[in-house]
Amino acid sequence: MSVSAVDQVLNEAVRAGDVPNVVAMAADRDGPVYEGAAGPRAAGGDEPITADSMLRIASMTKMVATVAALQQVERGNLDLDDPVDTYLPEFADLEVLDGFDGDKPRLRPAATRATVRQLVTHTSGLAYWFYNADILRWGEVTDTPNVMAGTKEIFTAPLVADPGTRFEYGTNTDWLGRVVEKASGQSLDAYLDANVLGPLGMHNTTFIMTPEQRANSVPVHFRAENGDGWVATDVDWNQEPDWWAGGHGLYSTPRDYLAFQRMLLGGGTLGDATILRQATVDDAFTNHIGNLDFPAEIKAADPVSTCDTNLGPGLKWGLGLLLNTSQEPGMRAPGSGAWAGIFNTHFWVDPSSGVTGAIYSQFLPFVEPPSMAMYANFERALYAAL
Repeated sequence: MSVSAVDQVLNEAVRAGDVPNVVAMAADRDGPVYEGAAGPRAAGGDEPITADSMLRIASMTKMVATVAALQQVERGNLDLDDPVDTYLPEFADLEVLDGFDGDKPRLRPAATRATVRQLVTHTSGLAYWFYNADILRWGEVTDTPNVMAGTKEIFTAPLVADPGTRFEYGTNTDWLGRVVEKASGQSLDAYLDANVLGPLGMHNTTFIMTPEQRANSVPVHFRAENGDGWVATDVDWNQEPDWWAGGHGLYSTPRDYLAFQRMLLGGGTLGDATILRQATVDDAFTNHIGNLDFPAEIKAADPVSTCDTNLGPGLKWGLGLLLNTSQEPGMRAPGSGAWAGIFNTHFWVDPSSGVTGAIYSQFLPFVEPPSMAMYANFERALYAAL
């Protein structure tokens, strides 16, 4: 394939200051077809970012944890339609946040018991502070840190809607990771190493980086105060967390994560490693939220963390994957599955076209319009070159 147009997208985005750095990857069913990078590992430095640089993949962790849960379903240890409190009784203590009386949260019992499937599909009623102003305020008035702190206090956060009534992106997969631990009898880090990461050869994907990996890691960047260029920061997760965060906690490299994408593209198998059955993967790419929709627009509650997210109408959610139902010219086919991480990492898997791609940077806020334009331009250039 001709890659010059794809390379140009990456180089131009860095040159224009749209992103501090970028790596992009793609594969078809026969193997990798594109690898490119532009910009320094850290702003102001000479060392380039590469496909082997360590990054915080944040919510791209979610699909890895979801695969672990689906393995437990296949092995008969987990039923997605069981109430969450079957595995974690403390979930039954969560109530629905119904507003505030002054600074006092107003809580009521949930109308129904949330199921494990609702954790997988973000329909349990749990929320994230950066997209939900009520849960942001709840954290402030109760002095409860968000998931970045890595403390178990986050598991006291209330629901913001009755289970099954709407799609609300939140801490569902952190709870799901704990369900996997209960069902498997292993800690999430050990389970993933033995059952997902190790078999796929993802040896640079981890919850805690070694000193060597950290030396090769890409820092989170913010725009300089004067708006001219980027500044590297020490923003990171808690390095001694109370729990392994199935919702966001993994570090990885673009080359490592491409193996995971190729496994999904291959119907659960990559080389000699079978991670899931074909039927299970097919189910993951199927709408599991019925008549509910992924919101066409999600307003930012915390502009430092994210911009408003505008992905458009007609989107559904499968098992851990955002599903598009329409065809945009020159882009992924309907029925593709995708997701992203808050530090501006994105991946998609397109079973109909036999293509998977990903693009990575490390900065906040999430989904700034210039970076999203780069993502779309990369996707179009890639499909045009195939």
